[in-house]
Amino acid sequence: MDYSRIALAALGGTVAYFVLGFLFFALLPLRREFEKYPAVYRTQADMKGVMPLGMFAMLLAIAVLAVLYAMLYRGGSGLMEGARFGMLVGLYAVGSFVLHNHVNLNIGAKLTVQQAVAYFVEWTVVGIVIGLIYRGAALI
Repeated sequence: MDYSRIALAALGGTVAYFVLGFLFFALLPLRREFEKYPAVYRTQADMKGVMPLGMFAMLLAIAVLAVLYAMLYRGGSGLMEGARFGMLVGLYAVGSFVLHNHVNLNIGAKLTVQQAVAYFVEWTVVGIVIGLIYRGAALI
């Protein structure tokens, strides 16, 4: 395992996660869906107080994914291996987080479906970024 590549992959994956998260959850219609459930979700103003903790937690989580990717990497295209890894993480997130929350929280099916699509795409892209950085751009 190359620890410097793991660190760079974790950082790159975190940047990709937050860029896509901003796009999906702050700019697109998904934001309006969250606003329909004020008893369940924090307001944008309330999130600012806990955002540093959330950012650190995601960096830590993506660093763990970068380590797992490095442990599982068997060679091949960083793009393809990263996409495969990211899709698996995306499916895990949809099952363990999105659908689980639909069962436990009083949220609608529209929000659940939108979250499922957004998180699946987001984690797939994070996996691709991790794969490209860990593998090395010259070896695509």
